[in-house]
This record gives sequence, C-alpha cells and structure tokens, in this order.
Amino acid sequence: MPELETDALLVGGGVASVRCARALRKEGFDGRITLVGEEAVPPYNRPPLSKELLREDLPDDLVLAEPARWYERRDVELLTGRRVSGLDLEVQEATLDDGGRIRFDRCLLATGADPRRLAVPGGEHALLLRTLADARRLREAAVAAGPGAPVVVVGCGFIGLEVASSLAAVGLRPTVIELGDTPWSGSLGTELAHWALGALADGGIGVRLRAAVTRVDPDGAWIGDERLEAALIVAGIGVRPRDGLAAEAGLEVEDGIVTDAAHRTSHPAVWAAGDVARRAGRRIEHWHAAREGGERAARSMLGLEIGPDPAPWVFSEVTGHSIDVIGAVEPWSEEKWVAEGVLAYLDADRLVGAAIIDAAMPVERARELVAAGDAANLASHAR
Repeated sequence: MPELETDALLVGGGVASVRCARALRKEGFDGRITLVGEEAVPPYNRPPLSKELLREDLPDDLVLAEPARWYERRDVELLTGRRVSGLDLEVQEATLDDGGRIRFDRCLLATGADPRRLAVPGGEHALLLRTLADARRLREAAVAAGPGAPVVVVGCGFIGLEVASSLAAVGLRPTVIELGDTPWSGSLGTELAHWALGALADGGIGVRLRAAVTRVDPDGAWIGDERLEAALIVAGIGVRPRDGLAAEAGLEVEDGIVTDAAHRTSHPAVWAAGDVARRAGRRIEHWHAAREGGERAARSMLGLEIGPDPAPWVFSEVTGHSIDVIGAVEPWSEEKWVAEGVLAYLDADRLVGAAIIDAAMPVERARELVAAGDAANLASHAR
C-alpha cells in the first residue's frame, strides 16, 4: 500500500508548482495537496540567481516563491530534499527516491530543466547556474577572485549576459564568448543586438562573436590557439528539459512533455507546466511562463476555463538596463524602434512582438497590444 495518498501531487520545487497550489486553493479546492521538491530549500524564484543574488549577499528568504509558513497556512504538504524517481500511471502512484510511495488523483509535472554542460576538454571547470546552490557557489568564486579579475562567460543569451552584467557590477572583467553572429543567437534580431553590444561596451564587458571555446583549464579558456586568462569560467549555453521521468512513465515527450493548450499531457490524470512543458507545440523557458502555466494548469485540473493566453513575456537585464521582450517575436518581416526604448517586431502591418528598454512603456499594455496584433498604438503608450 502507498505510504501517502493525495488529491493533487505537484512534482517539482519551482514556481510552477507553487502557483498551481496557490491557484487550486484560490479556486476553492479543499483536497490534499502535496508538493515534492528535490532541493533542501522551499521553492524559490530563479530570476534573482543571475541578478541580485550575484551582486549582493541576499538571504534565502528574499528569493523564496512563498514564505516558508505559507505552506502550512494554505494546507500544502511540502516535501523538500525528495525526488520522484518513478510514476506508475496505471495505478496513479509515484515512487520517491527513498522508496516511499504517493497515490494521487491528479498530478502536475513541473520538473524544470538542466543546464547544458560545456562539451569540450576541461568543460567541467566551467561553472553552471541553475540552482540557489549554483548561485551561492558562483558568488563565492567571484568574491574570492576579487575586483579586476578576468572572467570568461560562454554564451551570449539571457543567462550569459545577465551573469556577465552582474559580475561586472561587482568589479570583475568579463569577456563573453558567443558562437553566433549576434547576442541571443540572432533570435531577437539585429536592432536589439546592436543596442546590447553598445550597452555591454559601455559596461566594460568584452564580447567575442563568431568564436568557439575549444577547451578549458582551471585558469582560462581557449579559442583555438588563443588562451584567455580567467579567474573563473561560467557556461550559459542553454538548458535541456527534465522530461526523463515523464518518458519513462510512457507520456508523450518531444523536447519536453507534450501538452495541449490546457496543459494536459497524454494521460488524463497528468498535467505539465514550466520549462519542461511543450505546450501546444512551444516550450518557453522563463519565470513568467512557469508562473502563469502553473496557474492555468490548476484551473484545467478543476475543469475550469483557462481563458485566453497573454502574450509571452521574458524579462532580462544587461548592464543595469532592464529588457522586457513580449510575444513570439519570430518570424517577423520588419523590426523598428517606434519610440525611445520601444522596439516593434512586425509581420506586414501586424505587431508580433516588442522589446522594451528600461520600462519605456507598461509591460501589461504591451502584452495586450501584441496579443491583438495592434502596431498602430504601440508608440502612443511609451512613457
């Protein structure tokens, strides 16, 4: 017999699970909720890991998704430091890494993603950033290196640029190495990339484009025969969805757990949200998508309408400048600045995306305009 029975099993200690629990309670669900997370700490928000937490020695409480006492107040059973090692969907039972078992009525899989490792000789010397422990380790290494120390950051995407910016803010000298022609591998176009390169230069951050790290040692990174000295090396080259548990259970998986628009998987008792979910053909790796996905999954679990989707929203920082990217910004036929700090991505005359620098316009209004394809009114809402 299983050791525990629950009405809603939430697998994954991130914001998608927490928001699912919150939404279930908000909608009046009074069944038993059990949240299982692998890390020893309660669920936390990941965006500060590459930003505030690298710049300041913040206490854990400031990055928690909810205060520790929230779970008791909402009657949510929180199991930290535990991993779901298997799912038997025929009997709707989860097995934990310590041999314990949990029978469930419905289940959310929000197992997240793992960072990709640098697949070159010596790649194990490159630090990764995904967990709170990773962020603590990276901050300690930065403090030990001291002001003026050279740093190599591999990858010019969101994480790479955030880490480089934070390390520069505490006095280190980062160089970012990118295989592609532009920041974000061209996914955000040339206009925003040009702006970012200027901001990085102003912030004292070097960028090497069209360059590949060929090997790493404890004190440097190599580009072919050229060695870049580095007190520490950080790799931010993307993530892989943690969909192995789902695949082993027989769920449909394709670069993530395949779900419909309501976050339902190929099994009627299982939903998925967050970085691991490929919802309606698309996987979005960001905090806002995980938060909103957990809330939508909760409503779907209860048989409620989930409502129309807001336009996707990704938040980032480059050298102290905030960037909000709204919408699925590809494909587009034109990109142009329509106001200071407001970049529009257009497909013919339809607005398919926007990038907002330093809060140049309200994000929620931009999401409404992108969802409606309304290019005509974008500039009028700039501050």
